[in-house]
Amino acid sequence: MIIFTLFILSITTYAQSYEGKSDQKLNIGYDFYGYGSGFKMTYDYGLGNLFSIGVGASYYFDNDENDYFIYGRTNLHLSHLLDLPRKLDIYPGVEIGYLSRNDIGISGYVGFRYFFTNHIGVFAEIGTTGSAGLSINF
Repeated sequence: MIIFTLFILSITTYAQSYEGKSDQKLNIGYDFYGYGSGFKMTYDYGLGNLFSIGVGASYYFDNDENDYFIYGRTNLHLSHLLDLPRKLDIYPGVEIGYLSRNDIGISGYVGFRYFFTNHIGVFAEIGTTGSAGLSINF
């Protein structure tokens, strides 16, 4: 039991939510509100200590008007500026893309990520849309 506890502590000690340039994250979750409720998947790539860009797609199954949203996104990572713990990242962001009813979709949010291990964490994004789920670090 002691060895198992030491092992768990060793893998969670070095978890980092955002590493800056070349950082890669995959978020898989659920959209609770906004253009509809449904599944969401995003990929983010770090450009530096503050900025990341990415792509995403959401599929909605409870809305008669919107079936999907395909978009590009950008985030401003504040963990370095605010001197937050390595496991936590706070990031405002914007998503702009194609909404299934031939419209342009735009959403703004504040996101939070917390990593339990080097590779597995959770995320939540709250704003004009809201989502939460699993975050995977590459």
